[in-house]
Amino acid sequence: MAPTALDTTPMHILEKEDKERDAAFNKSLHGKSAEARGGMFAMRNKDAAAQKAAVDEYFKHWDDKLAATETEEVRKARRDEYATLTRHYYNLATDLYEYGWGTSFHFCRFAAGEGFYQAIARHEHYLALQMGIRENARVLDVGCGVGGPAREMIKFTGCNIVGFNNNDYQLQRAARYAAKVGMGSKFLGVKGDFMQMPEEFAGTFDAVYAIEATVHAPRLQGVYEEIYKALKPGGVFGVYEWLMTDNYDNDNPRHREIRLGIEQGDGISNMVKVSEGLAAIKGAGFELLHHEDMADRPDAIPWYYPLAGELRHVRSLGDLFTVGRMTWWGRGAVHKFIGAGEFLNLMPKGTQKTADSLAKAADCLVAGGKEKLFTPMYLMVGRKPMDAK
Repeated sequence: MAPTALDTTPMHILEKEDKERDAAFNKSLHGKSAEARGGMFAMRNKDAAAQKAAVDEYFKHWDDKLAATETEEVRKARRDEYATLTRHYYNLATDLYEYGWGTSFHFCRFAAGEGFYQAIARHEHYLALQMGIRENARVLDVGCGVGGPAREMIKFTGCNIVGFNNNDYQLQRAARYAAKVGMGSKFLGVKGDFMQMPEEFAGTFDAVYAIEATVHAPRLQGVYEEIYKALKPGGVFGVYEWLMTDNYDNDNPRHREIRLGIEQGDGISNMVKVSEGLAAIKGAGFELLHHEDMADRPDAIPWYYPLAGELRHVRSLGDLFTVGRMTWWGRGAVHKFIGAGEFLNLMPKGTQKTADSLAKAADCLVAGGKEKLFTPMYLMVGRKPMDAK
């Protein structure tokens, strides 16, 4: 069965939110590590029992479930537990992301001579430009991570951002970073499920954006409908969406292997194709202003070059350290370092398994990019009609 069947289903049973449970688990697992520098420093300060629980809860959806034997029942189980799956994924992966990539958890295009972090920021600026975000606008960042894009949006436009996220640990780190750079008055983190946004959000935002975050939804039209409700009439929604291209064939074992590897390594319950992403944003009620696969532009430097470890594109010593971690020898060194840390009880068990899953996903992302089966930056910009109620 195609991995997109749910998007034709009008209803979906949502997980019930339990913020007290989540906060208690966050405290148990992460302790005070949200105050650490990030990356390896934060990884060392996890509770072993809570880490094991998170690893077991996440990987039960993937262990021994191969692309060749994947069933619709397996995919439905992931969709039904999308919120728990996503929350535990970021409990496990956030520190590894910060170590390997920085505080903006997304891909980008690269221009000749452009450094890695400069390109990341430009990608965020381009979205703000396409959306027309203005100074002091009230903006919602759906799936804000640790707030890297939000801080850049604030610097670039002067807007005020509410960062919405279902992971307490990421929100704590986002608040810490915002305060550190003097943006505490411009950024507010709010805990919640983007499939069930707070009633007080309704009709209050000038703009909403999501950068590679709504892919975690069990049903794209469902999350887009929640975003539609949050916007004022005339408000704009912009998203860089992760989608399989319409070249993807679910009956092709190689294609399925790539898609499943991306989903497993990136906490995704139900990735769909470009045609369905476009149908979802239109179905949610938006007037589609612009859509384009930014990964399909004829760039000399591919978006996936850091994951592929292609050092010939590196333009600075700082980039060398970032991209070097993605080479076969860089990944091997990290694997051995984390493995030694687990053996010596300096890092909690399961960290290496998570890192290996991310590495497998990286290989599948590169393959999906090279074979034109996947895009991490399908840009869609839509407007809520002025006469919408």
